[in-house]
Amino acid sequence: MRPDETLVQVTENAPWLPAGGRAEAFRGGIPPHPMSMVRLLLVRGDEAFCVARPESGRLDLPTRITGDDDPTGIQTVATLAHDVIGALCDLTFIGAVRNVVATGAADYAWPTPEAHFGLWTTAADPAIEGEWLTIASEASSLREKHWYPIVAGVGAG
Repeated sequence: MRPDETLVQVTENAPWLPAGGRAEAFRGGIPPHPMSMVRLLLVRGDEAFCVARPESGRLDLPTRITGDDDPTGIQTVATLAHDVIGALCDLTFIGAVRNVVATGAADYAWPTPEAHFGLWTTAADPAIEGEWLTIASEASSLREKHWYPIVAGVGAG
């Protein structure tokens, strides 16, 4: 943990990571590196704007994988936001999930020993098609997302 981050959840031996991997969800701080993926949180009341993931069709926040030339994800999330909102906008880094993996595995595509999956927000409205899903309800399908602990209790859930 870095001093400017607030840890909100730790998942030891996370089942989606190689053996012994840990996932740390935190709020605050500055965008860490390496940033592997960025997500955009647009909130309307107790709902979050979601789009279908290309690989599964399941609804999730707008997401983009970062390139090696963008270690903090700032350029990637700015492009993502522009694509979703249709204009330049101010973005605020909320936090991230940090995967801590000592040794990679053949089916693990992210950097080791750390990979970050960041979350940004803005007050702008989307200009693309999508669905607004509740994030405050116990029955929300978004509660299963790795990023959910970051938004729970921060005006969004």
